[in-house]
Amino acid sequence: MSAHTPRKIILDCDPGHDDAVAIILAGGNPAIELLGITTIGGNQTLEKVTHNARAVATVARLDTVVYPGCDRPLVRPLTVAADVHGETGLDGASLPEPRVPLGQKHGVDFIIDTIMASDAGEITLVPTGPLTNIALAVRKEPRIVEKVREVVLMGGGYHTGNRTAWAEFNVYVDPEAAHIVFNAGWPVTMVGLDLTHQALATREVERSIAELGTDCSQLVVDLCGFFREAYRENQGFDDPPVHDPCTIAYLIDPECVATRRAPIDVELRGSLTTGMTVVDFRSPAGPECSTQVATTLDHGRFWQLVTEAIAAVEDKPEL
Repeated sequence: MSAHTPRKIILDCDPGHDDAVAIILAGGNPAIELLGITTIGGNQTLEKVTHNARAVATVARLDTVVYPGCDRPLVRPLTVAADVHGETGLDGASLPEPRVPLGQKHGVDFIIDTIMASDAGEITLVPTGPLTNIALAVRKEPRIVEKVREVVLMGGGYHTGNRTAWAEFNVYVDPEAAHIVFNAGWPVTMVGLDLTHQALATREVERSIAELGTDCSQLVVDLCGFFREAYRENQGFDDPPVHDPCTIAYLIDPECVATRRAPIDVELRGSLTTGMTVVDFRSPAGPECSTQVATTLDHGRFWQLVTEAIAAVEDKPEL
């Protein structure tokens, strides 16, 4: 595959303020070919996040389709993050009526059918919410494991959690699904909290985005404003970490995100540690290790990519 060939991805998300920025970045950079968006119950209910995905894609002028996936985890009740994302999942922003179409296939079937119709190594899966859709796709059609180029996911962490002391929200919501995905044998890059907590939307970043003076830039500024207050109140951050677009930035420019190869597994039974991603850094990982973790972010380069993608929306025809 040529270095200049766009990376074909399926974005599996639960918008969510940071998912919204991931959608804009994926749609606004020529290094990414967005094949479709699937949604998953997570930050809010499936109905709400699906509406949000379609509305954000409308603002970003994306020629894509949104396919609703699973509305709950594999075996547990759904936990949402209204304390961080509000009752709509995108509180703080004024969203247009969605003009991006709703797919008729279930999200899991769209994932399977698209991968199975592709060449091996052609498609990358980018989940930025709970991993239920991806896990069900693996269970329903195991052959996708050999065909997917890699899985680059936002979730987990090797030092800290946010939903509990040890568990990051996406993995905590459906740890059984995460266990399936991390142990499937395909290449997995975990872009966890240790990396995404470096992706802070500072006041300077907000000003740079606001200066673009577009509908899309205003949406991102509004999202960051609500996110800032939610993170300050709930987790003590002065500036909010914008987690999910770090996955897309890694695919666009791997130099933007440093990684380290290491075995990763998911705790399912600990009374205090369920949902913890256990990363084994004790020794260099051997060639059989198919997982790696993101460690260090180039903050300036990351926000440059995001700002350029927001600006590029104006060059696209309105939907």
